[in-house]
Amino acid sequence: MLLSHKHQFLFVHIAKTGGTSVRAALNKYRWGSKYSLPLFVVQKLSQMTGHKIASRFPRHSKIIAAKEMLPAEFFDGLFKFVFVRNPWDLQVSSFHHIKRERPNVMNGITDFNEFMAYKFDPKRAYQYHIDTSLQLQSDYIVDLHGNTLVDFIGHYESLQEDFDFACDKIGVAKKQLPHKRHAKDRKGYREYYTDETAEMVAKHFAKDIEILDYQFD
Repeated sequence: MLLSHKHQFLFVHIAKTGGTSVRAALNKYRWGSKYSLPLFVVQKLSQMTGHKIASRFPRHSKIIAAKEMLPAEFFDGLFKFVFVRNPWDLQVSSFHHIKRERPNVMNGITDFNEFMAYKFDPKRAYQYHIDTSLQLQSDYIVDLHGNTLVDFIGHYESLQEDFDFACDKIGVAKKQLPHKRHAKDRKGYREYYTDETAEMVAKHFAKDIEILDYQFD
């Protein structure tokens, strides 16, 4: 999550949706307000204490955290936006990320469909330690009653175009997004799935698919 007092925006960062590139482009706008010094001090204190004092929003916080912690008038005045991604494509991205950076959680599995069966096995109770990709993206943008709190939902599939729109809304210069963590080792997501694993994703992410208007084909 990225908050700018000067430009009055709140970016909700869902993992594997292009958010690292968006953060890299907007990170400088955290500074430049009367709150910059206390923000810097709090950030350093959080780092020094191993983030045990709960003084800053974690990178992938849900918007409800900001809703609960910020003054209502201030929160309501922010331009709040997020980027989302096709759930089937996101799972392929997650698979490659884990395989590359956290192979220790793969239980010795290297095949995508075998890993999906392991990952979605209800006997594992969807253990969080695999990664955040089992969480619903829609949960990041709603309040406790299911009401959408963001003002704009951008899409990974039109990342630059939607980022440009967000820049216009918050009044900052548009720029070409850097390709942070851009994968070069993968095929189109549909090529990875069997009918069975595609259905696993459809069932688990039914709410996302409906609210965010995604489909497999």
